[in-house]
Amino acid sequence: MTTTPDLREPSAIDAVAEAYLSTFATLDPFAATSIGVAGHDHESTDYSPAGHAARADAARSTLQALDGLSPRDDVDDVTLAAMRERLGLFVEHDDAGELLRDLNNIASPVQGMRDVFDLMPTGTVEAWENVAARLNALPGTVAGYVESLRAAAAAGQVAAVRQVVEAARQAAELADPAESFFTSFVGGKEAAAVLDDSASCSLVRAELERGATAARGAYATLSAFLRDELAPQAPQQDAAGRDRYALWSRTFLGATVDLEETYAWGVDQLDRVIAEQEAVAAEVAGPGASVEDAVAQLDADPARQLHGTEALRAWMQETSDAAIEALDGRHFEIPAPMRTLECRIAPTTTGGIYYTGPSDDFSRPGRMWWSVPPEVTTFNTWREKTTVYHEGVPGHHLQVGQAVYQRATLNGWRRLLCMTSGHAEGWALYAERLMADLGFLDDPGDRLGMLDAQRLRSARVVFDIGVHLGLRVPERWGGGTWDADKGWEFLRANVNMPEPFVRFEWNRYLGWPGQAPSYKIGQRLWEQTRDEAAAAAAKRGEELDLRAFHARALGMGSLPLDVLKAAFAG
Repeated sequence: MTTTPDLREPSAIDAVAEAYLSTFATLDPFAATSIGVAGHDHESTDYSPAGHAARADAARSTLQALDGLSPRDDVDDVTLAAMRERLGLFVEHDDAGELLRDLNNIASPVQGMRDVFDLMPTGTVEAWENVAARLNALPGTVAGYVESLRAAAAAGQVAAVRQVVEAARQAAELADPAESFFTSFVGGKEAAAVLDDSASCSLVRAELERGATAARGAYATLSAFLRDELAPQAPQQDAAGRDRYALWSRTFLGATVDLEETYAWGVDQLDRVIAEQEAVAAEVAGPGASVEDAVAQLDADPARQLHGTEALRAWMQETSDAAIEALDGRHFEIPAPMRTLECRIAPTTTGGIYYTGPSDDFSRPGRMWWSVPPEVTTFNTWREKTTVYHEGVPGHHLQVGQAVYQRATLNGWRRLLCMTSGHAEGWALYAERLMADLGFLDDPGDRLGMLDAQRLRSARVVFDIGVHLGLRVPERWGGGTWDADKGWEFLRANVNMPEPFVRFEWNRYLGWPGQAPSYKIGQRLWEQTRDEAAAAAAKRGEELDLRAFHARALGMGSLPLDVLKAAFAG
């Protein structure tokens, strides 16, 4: 049976953290919706220079407030270290102009202004009134964003032209009445299920239609600006360079790593995974079979195929539910609110697979989303079982939900807003390997799928650091100096995915420096933390209780990885 955490008396440091969370939610309503803080769903984030300055000033003033406070217990120790690291980096990004120039193909305001609608409540008339208000505010939101991009351009800080062109294409699609998400959203089944034919609902429907028109117009304005004004100013070079890359690497990891050593480690990891793949390929397709032979055999197996997105969604849900049932009470304690995980097909078609956490009160459950390109209609379960474990349980759902559940111990900032990619994605890769160790991937096809994913994550450590720092390409991968074109050929050789997926990923790595490697490097740092905890236990004459280690680690929330390591060393 899952135990409820003992109630902890809030401290002065908790009070500062809660005040910052409240301020941040007010200054970034999109983020408030994302983390499930109520009261801001009708508001829109200010992406203008003034909006960015207000958020940076809030971080600075919070850091000043923390300077005069002393930790009362171990929880405070971790909160103080994490807030100084996370907010300090936010200030560094503001000082470097990174907030104003934010633009890429996957995780910039171009996508965020649309993606937030996936997370908004839609079950009541009031909820649809909030949707309408936010839709109608998008022209002003886009205007502020354009103002920031112009200010950054005036300072010579513009994203690579490849990112600008792709963002313009995405914006144009959202502006097209026939293709736009906004058209289908306001006229879809969810709205129809709530809004009846009463006079009040007719007014809401009218506001939604007006909002959809406003949103499409805002994205048309954004697309034209990106295409006609920003693209001519954008550099051809994709590489971020060492200084920018080092800042982003620290941001995504919550740790400082030796980039050259990590690059060499990534090359070695890729070799190790390929060797392991080749061994499993022989199990699948017989002695002497190549990885390609095994993949072809698995892809041709009707028992491992799913046809259509509804079949994919149902299989995701079934696999996820089975994992929760098998793990709860044996390897993890999964609180009742976290036993619900919704698997959904995303309304977008970019090719990503992602998780969104539960709201603070769990009224919105954790969700696993699959964004399927329109041309992809067949799916292979052997490739994707490990993905379900990565996004669901024991991956992101267990990790994020466990932090949200710790209301009695952790302040709101720790539970909802403190998030480090290396911690989250590193844990998800750690979880994939854990499921293999626990026997859930003993089927050779499923294990090859896990290794296929690990190969991708290892390859992008090499790609990402190599391209952005302009390092030497290993001779077995062609030699010379890394650039986008060499990176493309390298990914095609190491990523077993349809070309649209690979193209999207290639563009993502070029435009979001440091994020993709945080998965595999994060896994490495998680494993180092576990191994150091085991060594400390051995010195005490004990064996590490892995279940207790996982419970304690996840119960602390998504920390910077250096802070996590220090917490176990202390």
